[in-house]
Amino acid sequence: MKIIYPLLAIVGGIAVAMQSSVNGGLGKKVGVVEASFISFFIGTLALFFAVIFFGKGDVMAATTVPKWQLIGGILGAIYILTMVSAVPHIGVAPTLAAVIAGQILMGALIDHFGWFGGVSIPIDFKKVSAIVLMFISLYLFNQ
Repeated sequence: MKIIYPLLAIVGGIAVAMQSSVNGGLGKKVGVVEASFISFFIGTLALFFAVIFFGKGDVMAATTVPKWQLIGGILGAIYILTMVSAVPHIGVAPTLAAVIAGQILMGALIDHFGWFGGVSIPIDFKKVSAIVLMFISLYLFNQ
């Protein structure tokens, strides 16, 4: 049953690629910041109804968590603004390649240092090599 999570991650990746193209087109029509707002607003509405009909947690418990755990929305807004800005200029695939490179680099650092309460998983030579090759591929992808 462990296969479900990688499959969900693939579905999430497909959604992000589609979202990038959709939001890039929206940004050309209404503006970058405006498209980002519209995207977040529609997503907020969808999640609002998901919480109402399917939620089993406690939204009010958010008042008890460390305040730094509430910045996810800001980080998401930075991501959406970046995608809406970049996609019309360099395309979906190069933008996603850069996003993935940034995600893996930051993910490796988070794992290595155990930031944000995570388990420390040290970076080794193979991981550094993979990250360097990824950035080389990013360079080649954008040529």
